[in-house]
Amino acid sequence: MEKLVLATGNQGKINELQVLLNPLHIEVLSQKNFVPGNAVENGLSFVENALIKARFACQHSGLPSLADDSGLVVDALNGAPGLYSSRFAGENASDDDNNRKLIAALSDIPESQRTARFYCAVVLLRHELDPTPLIVTASWEGSILFEPRGNNGFGYDPLFWVNDLQKSSAELSAETKNKLSHRGQAIQKLISLLST
Repeated sequence: MEKLVLATGNQGKINELQVLLNPLHIEVLSQKNFVPGNAVENGLSFVENALIKARFACQHSGLPSLADDSGLVVDALNGAPGLYSSRFAGENASDDDNNRKLIAALSDIPESQRTARFYCAVVLLRHELDPTPLIVTASWEGSILFEPRGNNGFGYDPLFWVNDLQKSSAELSAETKNKLSHRGQAIQKLISLLST
């Protein structure tokens, strides 16, 4: 495999995935090079949505495609925002909009009950009709802060508290986050699969 299409229009994810995929020594292209829109994510799980996105990118590019579907799962909210993490506050919500809604939804929840995890499913399709996609998953445990901290990362990073490091995800360097995060763990699993 010499080229791989990232099935996302999210620039934060593109930047993160390009760094994580460096060990594969392949040219990583954005889906935006081939199609203006995004797949309709109507799956009922992170894995289903990742498959939908990867297949969409393969169809439009004719190249192998990698998609991830990830989100924040908050125990006190019965798993929300979950599959709807990027649009928790509405279809065209910004990261700030989503973070404000999360803070409001947890306003009465004490610190001890604010456990959460980032979850990631990564799918690699070699071609549009690939009957044996490579699928890996990973999660990153933490809790939700009462207010944002840090300026790095994107999405819910300023609210996601990493207990072991006593920092928010948005206070971590990109290198540290890429080693620990749900996406980083999943990509490492995928690289191991591709290296065997």
